[in-house]
Amino acid sequence: MTETTVHPYPSKDSFDGGDLDCGNGLLLLIRKHIDPLAPGELLEIVSRDSTVGVDLPSWCNLTKNELINVHTEPGLWRFLVSKGPFTPPADAPAPITDVVTTNVDPDIVLQPQKLKKKRKKPQMAITQEVVEPSIPQSLPEPVDAAPILPLSVLSLGSWPRPRWLLSSLHQHLEGRLSAADFEADADDAVQLAVAAQERAGIDVVTDGEQRRDNYASFVGGILQNCQLIPVTDLLPYVDDPEQFNKELQALDVPAGEVRHPAVFGPLGRRDPLTVPEVEFAQSVAQKPVKVSLPGPYLLTRTMWMECISDRAYDDREALAVDIVRILREEVAHLLAQGTSIVQFDEPVLTEVLYGEQGQGGRTFMCGALGERGAQDEELAFAQHLLEQVTQGFPTDRLALHVCRGNWTTDESSALSGGYAPLVPLFRSINVGTLILELCTPRAAELD
Repeated sequence: MTETTVHPYPSKDSFDGGDLDCGNGLLLLIRKHIDPLAPGELLEIVSRDSTVGVDLPSWCNLTKNELINVHTEPGLWRFLVSKGPFTPPADAPAPITDVVTTNVDPDIVLQPQKLKKKRKKPQMAITQEVVEPSIPQSLPEPVDAAPILPLSVLSLGSWPRPRWLLSSLHQHLEGRLSAADFEADADDAVQLAVAAQERAGIDVVTDGEQRRDNYASFVGGILQNCQLIPVTDLLPYVDDPEQFNKELQALDVPAGEVRHPAVFGPLGRRDPLTVPEVEFAQSVAQKPVKVSLPGPYLLTRTMWMECISDRAYDDREALAVDIVRILREEVAHLLAQGTSIVQFDEPVLTEVLYGEQGQGGRTFMCGALGERGAQDEELAFAQHLLEQVTQGFPTDRLALHVCRGNWTTDESSALSGGYAPLVPLFRSINVGTLILELCTPRAAELD
């Protein structure tokens, strides 16, 4: 911790962001330093970029952190930020009053018209070490699994998570809980989820995705040269941050809590994505076990952001090549583990069909930051990726799930439309089971 006497209260941690602005890597450094703090602890941010004084109060407002104080010097700004609301502890020393400080007022601190530095096109700085991706020379062969009988009842994938597990998950993502302690809590939650499914008579169970922060983006915390970043830290890189934040709020998406994968180098799968989930579920389940993976089109849409991804890939098609390779590696190891069914989740396909391209009003969190082309082009691209990722594996061990996102409980804001336009895609890919959302009038009829 760097001690400073320019603020009314001492900071728990401090770092110098140099001339980085909020659209060029500073937010990632802030996140790195503020996540490990306990609620109410203080972080000092030293900056030499005048635009930070305009952007940081907005970021604090979005993330529910509190900007306590700003101290200005010629060409230098020191910001004191509390993680969450700040309440001076009862035994805290009296505020330091022998220095000149600037009380925080977003309306008067560094007004935009006084700025001398012009903002450049936002480009996220790479703050992590880029490593050589792991690419195996061979893949294991499938082993037999218990057959799935016709009309079996399958668990879709996710299962409600206890509040204590959600608390452990957030602490772990912020670096305040060890991996071992989180895994112990997750093991307990998985046993409860599996037992509930078996009591309900489900024929093929899952681990309830208890270990994941999100059904798809969790891979960003496992893959090489990728990291999970809170959505609020990515707002500077979308065309209209204010509008994007409003759309997230309309979808009941807590932008400060949802994390998004950011690719900063060539992707590799050094560690398994979901094999440990299956291994533990098999150890406690009496029924066959299935697992869900985010599909290749969903991951490509989610992970491709020009402000970051083009550092490693020329275009999203090149990114998709590595995503397909990684998913095939994972599927091979899952089938070798005896997983009964590997399900690919591609809910964003209905957004391609029924979403409004280029007009805002997003109905999905997944893929909301990623590029999307014309409908026919997108469906052809998705079909190509799914054909590649499923080719050569046992058909009866693969499944595809499609729904309509359902991030919001507001039915009027959710997507509506049938599956007929997707039938050619369904026919072309090597899956034996389609798991489709049907129990809603928004799904139309199966004609």
